[in-house]
Formats: sequence, structure tokens, C-alpha cells
Amino acid sequence: MKTKDPKNRKDYQPIKVYCFPDEKQTIEQQACSTGLSKSSYLLRVGMGYPIRSIVDHHQVEALAKINGDLGRLGGLLKLWLSQDTPMAGIEARTVRESLKKIDTTQDEMLALMQRVIRPQADPITSSGTRSPKERGT
Repeated sequence: MKTKDPKNRKDYQPIKVYCFPDEKQTIEQQACSTGLSKSSYLLRVGMGYPIRSIVDHHQVEALAKINGDLGRLGGLLKLWLSQDTPMAGIEARTVRESLKKIDTTQDEMLALMQRVIRPQADPITSSGTRSPKERGT
């Protein structure tokens, strides 16, 4: 007689978790914010895998759009500065200061996007060992 060889997790028994309604709601909200089911979310948290929020990716997309707009604005200002006849009432110094602010803002946005995208350091890696940071190396 052959025994069934389970090929996926649904063939195994689930773990029941007893929690208060507010705890259940928090877990559901956290799972939803990552785009995972409650089961997948709890499994990844329990195994020590990093959890990424889809909200973070939406924020990065919004920042990237703003960065593009700033780049286009900077390009228009540079084009205006390269022309022989500047606009009446606006000094070239004012425009150059605006360009500096645009460049500074773009640098700050890039740094913010890198912090959001970069995965958070885990105390425990997926293999169950301690990270170099935790080991002090």
C-alpha cells in the first residue's frame, strides 16, 4: 500500500492561533499591506523571512514620478538659461537658485527611495542563522 506523498503545504495540518479580535484585525491589516494572505504572512513572519510592504513600493513610485517632474522642470529652466533673451522680471540668479533646490530635492528623494527599497536587516536569516550584524562581525 502506497502512502500519499504531500506536494504542497495544504496537504499538511494547519497551525491554529488563538488571538483577541483586535490582534486578528492587526494581523489581517498587516497581511493586506504586504499583499499576502494571512497564512502566508504568518508563515513568513514565523520563519523570520523579511516582509516587504506594498505601500512602500507605491510610495517609491510616487517619488519617482515627482523626481521625473523635477527633472523636466530643471531641463526647461536650463533651456531658458541657455537662451540669449531671459524672461523679463526674473533674474538669472533666481533661476540658478531654483535649479540648485531642484538638484538638492532630487538627491534627497533618491536617498529616501533607496532607504525604502533596501530590505530591512533581519536578526535571523532564512537559514535560521544569526546575521553578521547580530554576531558582531
